[in-house]
Amino acid sequence: MTIAVAAPAEAEAFLAAHPDTQFVDIIFTGLSGTARGKRIRVHELAALYGAGRPLPVSILVADVTGQDCFDTGLVWENGDSDRFARPAPGTLVPTGPGRAAVITSLFEADGIVCEIDCRAALARVVARLTADGFTPVVACELEFTLVDRNRADGQPPQPARMGGARPATHGTYGLEELDDAGPFLADLWAAADPAGLPLETAISEYAPGQMELTLKYRADPLRVADDVVLYKRLVKQVARRHDMLATFMAKPFADAAGNGLHLHVSINDAAGANIFASPAGSPNAPLLHAIGGLKAALAESFAIFAPNANSYRRFRAGSFAPVAASWGMDNRTTSFRITAGPDAARHIEHRIAGADANPYLALAALLAGVHHGLTHKIDPGPPVIGDGYAAAAADPAAAALPGDWFAAVRALEAGTILPAYFGKATLAMFASVKRTEQERYMAVVPALDYDWVLANA
Repeated sequence: MTIAVAAPAEAEAFLAAHPDTQFVDIIFTGLSGTARGKRIRVHELAALYGAGRPLPVSILVADVTGQDCFDTGLVWENGDSDRFARPAPGTLVPTGPGRAAVITSLFEADGIVCEIDCRAALARVVARLTADGFTPVVACELEFTLVDRNRADGQPPQPARMGGARPATHGTYGLEELDDAGPFLADLWAAADPAGLPLETAISEYAPGQMELTLKYRADPLRVADDVVLYKRLVKQVARRHDMLATFMAKPFADAAGNGLHLHVSINDAAGANIFASPAGSPNAPLLHAIGGLKAALAESFAIFAPNANSYRRFRAGSFAPVAASWGMDNRTTSFRITAGPDAARHIEHRIAGADANPYLALAALLAGVHHGLTHKIDPGPPVIGDGYAAAAADPAAAALPGDWFAAVRALEAGTILPAYFGKATLAMFASVKRTEQERYMAVVPALDYDWVLANA
């Protein structure tokens, strides 16, 4: 398959419009979901937009901490060889005085996109939809938590001091909390606008120090995922300027709600009409089939939506995170919520992914499930009416989710739906990275082991 590369004229036009640019961050995202890259001087930009910038392919399969994952076979076996980072169209944006950033994909020396590049994985799924005359329209809502930058090793974070006071209570939709965060939010919007990020409403969320901002819909899933990567980078940069740390960790606090990545999706037909459009309370057949596909693919997709050990701490009853493969009409206790609003704008809110998920892979898994359901006309079963947590407790086997990180990776490796969309190599490498992370995670003895077992064993 092919994936678009920005033309040199785009860089020339950018520099003409932003002549003060001195440095450009080259950003790429590996399978772990962490954005990494290089900072080049502006005179090096032309070469990036020409032949590309060499980068080691092993960085695509580094673990979440940046360490090599040797079992992937992409470190010593190939001499830690290079691929070439090439810029994605429309992603060269200003990020501050004299600074800019650009999103890239990695390509082979012959000009073919690297098979395990995350943007390429999403592009492959989008291509399946467009080949059938469908245009996916998606948006992302990310929750994050602002915490104190100063934290002793091994100690939990504390909510950031904003407005001169430490948040001590849940600030759900709190206006005072928005006032306290006002200088941070103003600087974030001021950074987002020049970068072309469609950043909209801000909400003080359920947990102390937790915020959510909305990224506007686009009929271009690749650009939406690019937006998420740039947005997370800006959030972290602005937070540091305000002496805070912004984290997209799925569950920063044991006794508070976690951070989700809510994915919104509708599908347009060749004429540009939303195929999910239907009266409130009466979902049409395409909408039901899409949900059926999402349910069918959920178990093997779960490790993508919840990629870290910490991710699984978020799935608790009463936490506003789902605990079963369920759907409902305007029901936030389910995994797949058919939203309220105008009939023509009917869409699905996918509430499973944590904010720590790789946005390219999460959107790819979402769209693969939708396409699978539309293609095979899958019945999603009855909706949940009322409390989805009570329904899951009453019938725990009916729509069970993988219970932990290890079960989720096993389900991904045994999957039969995603390989046709992602390609086997991408999923195999993702699973290999997760296996390495699991081994490294389990090799550490946590403080809780000493508290529970040291004197009692």
